[in-house]
Amino acid sequence: MILQKYILPLGGTESDNTAIKGIARAYISKGNHIITSSIEHPAILESCKSLEAEGFKVTYLPVDSNGYINLNELKRSITSSTTLISIMYANNEIGTIQPLHAISKIAKEYNVLFHTDAVQAGGVLPLDVEELGVDSLSLSAHKFYGPKGVGVLYLKNGVMLNKFMTGGHQERGIRAGTENVAGIVGTAKALELAYQNLEINNFKIKKLRDYCLNRIVNTFPNVKVNGGITNRLPGNCNISFKNINGNKLLQRLDANGICLSTGSACSSELATPSHVLSAIKTPKEYIHGSLRITIGKNNTKEEIDYLFYCLKKILQFD
Repeated sequence: MILQKYILPLGGTESDNTAIKGIARAYISKGNHIITSSIEHPAILESCKSLEAEGFKVTYLPVDSNGYINLNELKRSITSSTTLISIMYANNEIGTIQPLHAISKIAKEYNVLFHTDAVQAGGVLPLDVEELGVDSLSLSAHKFYGPKGVGVLYLKNGVMLNKFMTGGHQERGIRAGTENVAGIVGTAKALELAYQNLEINNFKIKKLRDYCLNRIVNTFPNVKVNGGITNRLPGNCNISFKNINGNKLLQRLDANGICLSTGSACSSELATPSHVLSAIKTPKEYIHGSLRITIGKNNTKEEIDYLFYCLKKILQFD
């Protein structure tokens, strides 16, 4: 588990903002260079952009067709002014799980701090911060069936962090404001329950995920799976239909009571192509026809069958 050392009760976006901006500013005397990837969540990417406006330099590592960074390119990107590497544990759109152990080893070799956005990994993947080798890690409670609007920012002992919220002296002077005690307790309990049943839940979810993917890929022509198959989040299905308008498909599915997204669930209303699908070089005839299907522990085979039935009806209608 992760409940050790110093933890701030922040939601996922605030945790990412606090870690990236707080660490970068705290270590400005050492350097002003940050390394991240091109497929990070907007909470990371926008934080990096705001730091660039302050004079920081940011390297956005490209990824391969499955969404993995190149470890050799990461090494080549490190300079004497690099203070922070931020690579997400698992991608929120295509489910790719990055090699955190290898990244942390590189970070330690070059004496660079390592933060990971683990929001998608919470309640699904191992979170032993010592084993992962991270200096900072972000979680969001609702991803593991906890309350919304609260989460976790883990900081390793000794990691400096500039204030992000000013005001009172709560959280050892790092984050001002009255703590959401009910949310914090709910987060801790939800995380505890998630890891009590981790293997059982993941086995069930992965089985449903594979059933869903197989039914869709083996039925519809011109469908591609985005991201790798073997090393992805158990409940993540991201598919693209050739020359199909994903937003219209989404609307028709919604009318049938099915809640999905075309990319990140945080920005599914945007008409621009997903930055993640663009980064993995999804062909233009597929990039606007994507669906992100997220399967959880409470979903059933009957619900997958209903999704398949609706897809078949809607796509035949088109």
